[in-house]
Amino acid sequence: MNETVVCAIGNVATQPVHREDDRGHVARFRLAATPRYWDRDKAMWVDGHTNFFTVWTRRSLAANVAASLSVGDPVVVHGRLKVRADARDGQARTDVDIEAAAVGHDLARGTSAFRRNTRGGAGATEPGGAGAGAVRQAAGAAVRTRPGAPPGAPVDPWGVQAAPEAPLLT
Repeated sequence: MNETVVCAIGNVATQPVHREDDRGHVARFRLAATPRYWDRDKAMWVDGHTNFFTVWTRRSLAANVAASLSVGDPVVVHGRLKVRADARDGQARTDVDIEAAAVGHDLARGTSAFRRNTRGGAGATEPGGAGAGAVRQAAGAAVRTRPGAPPGAPVDPWGVQAAPEAPLLT
């Protein structure tokens, strides 16, 4: 109920670590978020203080994070903020975690290709396979199947159908 929900934008700082425990898939990685601001005196962009977060993911999100992210990737993370304070070796320490509900590439800084999961597994379908919106023949016209649909699935009513060639108006 009274949880702090955040959206953090930054770069993957460590390679995601994936494991499977008694509760299912778990993956974690460190996120580095550095704000930039315009310094009028120097007339240039300056980096601010870098904040580091440990991002925790579970279930299918964990498997997809492990398969999709690499060090340096720009990402957007949405989830619940958890701050823990403790003492280690006589030193006060504060750890800031995000329990992620969603993780994705930051498309403001690059492109990404999405591959939908198959229903039976945690991995993504292979590009060009039946799950990637394959084209099949139906009643003499090429019709696209639903993305992620198994072979033999019903035709997608919004699928792209091959249109007869029409001359361009000049």
